[in-house]
Amino acid sequence: MKSNTPLNGCFVIGTDTEVGKTRISAALLHGLAHNGFLSAGFKPVAAGTSFIDGQWGNDDVRALREASALVLSDAEVGPFQFEAACAPHIAAALQGLAIDRAAILRSAHTLAARADVLVVEGVGGFCVPLGDDWDSADLACDLKLPVVLVVGLRLGCINHALLTAEAVRARGLSLAGWVGNSVIPGMPWLDENVTTLQQRFQKQNIPCWGHVPWLAQPTPAAVFAHLDQAALRAFFSSVSPSLASSLKT
Repeated sequence: MKSNTPLNGCFVIGTDTEVGKTRISAALLHGLAHNGFLSAGFKPVAAGTSFIDGQWGNDDVRALREASALVLSDAEVGPFQFEAACAPHIAAALQGLAIDRAAILRSAHTLAARADVLVVEGVGGFCVPLGDDWDSADLACDLKLPVVLVVGLRLGCINHALLTAEAVRARGLSLAGWVGNSVIPGMPWLDENVTTLQQRFQKQNIPCWGHVPWLAQPTPAAVFAHLDQAALRAFFSSVSPSLASSLKT
């Protein structure tokens, strides 16, 4: 499962499922591709498929594939896709399959060899079981990428965000930034929640990469417009100086 070649990019996680990880990941891919960089999306484990355009596939995998600069297949973006929309280890077991940890790492490095930057999207929250003795947090450690936390802005988000950040640090991973994503229209006390998160994360030197409001049409371009360009440049300068200097809205 080990490789001597470090990956360039980020690992996007969420405070829970359905908080906007795919939207933020696709927006990052769009922004990088818009600036001429070979961005590649990677969602190693995905649960829940639908029949679209004559074939079965996962909506999140397709969204990342479409936002990537590289021309990729669904299998390259999502090597482990399962039919049932449930916890991935359960979805795999329902099909008599298992999630191969070593295969994921090989796929990541194969894809990264073709790309300037890899945007990896996790599954569910941060500590989702992927097998009997490993989970999505272990996968993040395998990939050794800086983590970006997507906070689904709804009741309970402050506690979920702070606990997730604590879990990321406990694994020895770098938390590169966080994004607030409005998942419901008209959330009560939205500004107060965002302010509290900003204050708490500032004390931990974790920059805010933006607050994405509720959008009727959350296309990658529309979401990217709400991300903090200065924060992105600061992060990507650690990945590649050319990426940082060229990134624009």
